[in-house]
Amino acid sequence: MRLELKYIIVLVCIFSKLFTINASTIQGDDSIKIVRPVNSAYMLNIGSASILDTYLTPITYDGINLRLGYERMQAMKFAPTRWTMQMDFGIEYANVQNIVKNRTMHSLMCDFTWGMMHRWNINKKIIVYAGGSTSFNGGVIYNQYNSNNPVSAKIRWGVNITAMAIYNLKIWKLPVTLRYQPTIPVLGAFFSPDYGEAFYEIYVGNRDGLVHLGWWGNRFDMINLFTADLHFGNTSLRLGYRGTIESSWINNISTQIFTHNAIIGVSGEWINIRPTKKLDTKVKIISTIY
Repeated sequence: MRLELKYIIVLVCIFSKLFTINASTIQGDDSIKIVRPVNSAYMLNIGSASILDTYLTPITYDGINLRLGYERMQAMKFAPTRWTMQMDFGIEYANVQNIVKNRTMHSLMCDFTWGMMHRWNINKKIIVYAGGSTSFNGGVIYNQYNSNNPVSAKIRWGVNITAMAIYNLKIWKLPVTLRYQPTIPVLGAFFSPDYGEAFYEIYVGNRDGLVHLGWWGNRFDMINLFTADLHFGNTSLRLGYRGTIESSWINNISTQIFTHNAIIGVSGEWINIRPTKKLDTKVKIISTIY
């Protein structure tokens, strides 16, 4: 009887030890803090623009295009390893002329996009994303030589599909991150007056038929983005290309805007830490593209 009791005590001690080890391991896993760095980029785009807006003129105007852009990416809080947020904001200006260079138009546009993408880690070097976003674009095209209608207002909202492919590599000893991302609106709404309708008529009350459902039957837009981030320490040099297509045909008005821009900027990842609080030793850092 005493021998059996001795064996029981030994078994209880063994199970107690095992339980203590397992509990410690679980507690250690639970104590791991998730850190979601913010990937920010400030970019200058320089290139060319081609603008056709038959509300103003039947002639295509070509010239220079400039854009100041800001991009922010971060892993989502609810599922950081699987979902990523992306925000993009830009102000764009184009100075274009007709083919004989005796007429000039000016374009000033603002764009904002916010979206979420699902993440798949193919391996240590390749990451693939796919998801959706919503975007708002607004601005004006100004032709000073038109007496009746010198301004064409452009306002549009869209729901987009987007995807992104990331490839991390080294060129000699320099870490480089390559990215390609296309974005295509699927549905939305946009503003367009009738052909020849002056904005004064809209001002005095003729507001019928100004907002239109946008789909691939009357509107097609696309953004192609390619970037290469060259990592020099904590800050990276961003080089790349951004090409856009904006086209619509409604109320006998055709709009075609094409831009091709080279990108130069700076990017990097930042972690928000309180000055009075040190970073936990047990952390898991979930980057978006690096």
